[in-house]
Amino acid sequence: MLRYRRNLKKLSQDLRTNMTESEGALWSRLARKQLLGVQFYRQKPIGPYIVDFYSAKGRLVVEVDGSQHMEDEQAERDWERDVYLESIGLVVLRFNSREVLKETDAVVEVIYRILSERLKE
Repeated sequence: MLRYRRNLKKLSQDLRTNMTESEGALWSRLARKQLLGVQFYRQKPIGPYIVDFYSAKGRLVVEVDGSQHMEDEQAERDWERDVYLESIGLVVLRFNSREVLKETDAVVEVIYRILSERLKE
């Protein structure tokens, strides 16, 4: 089980209640074990972070980034987050919110392919 900071629990619950449009679009494709029968969790606290989507079985994190992630300061924080998550054995996939909304099938296909590979390991 991955540890997390307890103070993140309430925030993660709030984020689940207030998903962005792009997160909702992707969640509709990941929820209820639709992808390879694998359970995904949304707004999951892991260590000092809350990730958008997480598959424990696939050891996979999927992030949906809004425009603020293009700013230098946020990009640096994202990089630090990715380094941490990868250091504990997770693979991180990042998609921008526009991509998720406009090319949902292609995004799901990438997740499917990486998840398939991860399940073979």
